[in-house]
Amino acid sequence: MNSINWIKKKPVAHRGLHDGNKHVWENTLAAFSAAINRGFPIECDLHLTKDGVPVVFHDSPLKRLTGEEGHARDLTAKQICALHIGGTKERVPTLDEMLTHVAGKVPLVIELKGDPGHDEGLVKAVGKSLSKYRGKAAIMSFDHHLIRQFPKHAPDIPGGLTAEGIKDADIEAHFSMLAHRISFVSYNVHHLPNRFISMVRGKLKMPVITWTVRTRAELAKSYAEADQATFELMDPVPDAK
Repeated sequence: MNSINWIKKKPVAHRGLHDGNKHVWENTLAAFSAAINRGFPIECDLHLTKDGVPVVFHDSPLKRLTGEEGHARDLTAKQICALHIGGTKERVPTLDEMLTHVAGKVPLVIELKGDPGHDEGLVKAVGKSLSKYRGKAAIMSFDHHLIRQFPKHAPDIPGGLTAEGIKDADIEAHFSMLAHRISFVSYNVHHLPNRFISMVRGKLKMPVITWTVRTRAELAKSYAEADQATFELMDPVPDAK
């Protein structure tokens, strides 16, 4: 498996370097270009289309970002990639289009969005695309059923757990994922510190990044309790490591 140490070096732009969807919308090629121009790694999200193509899109419902009814899973790649984001000229990109656009200029932290009953083949498709990619990239998910597939379908790609929670049941569920060869954790900044993060950082020496940082106080907390931050709607550079 490729090294994940790069994930600790620079703050990660959440869904690209967008401006709160005023002019530069999240998870668009424009937001990714803005992040590239500043040298920030990019976090983005993937859903699987009806015909099995990973597309860069955060929500399952289409409404907030496109104004259309329905869900990403209901459309083919051709149909969803014809939709405009926020009434702009930007359209929904496929994973492969995004990889071509970024072209290794900055690292990628890619979150796979689970949709039980509709996400079969997502990890396999992502693993296939990333196996040919020459830039730095990692994958992660909240969804345990997807993480369990990482070793089989994306064995050479660093895989991570996206997580939150401070209750014992949450923490124990997170511990169970350590059996599936994860190599980093992305955790809700508001739920730090906790015993899971203390163990994976202290004993396992596993990188931890936070989400989603929007203030200086949250950035400072990220650097106190984790290794790096995923940020939006702020400039992290003055306080960046």
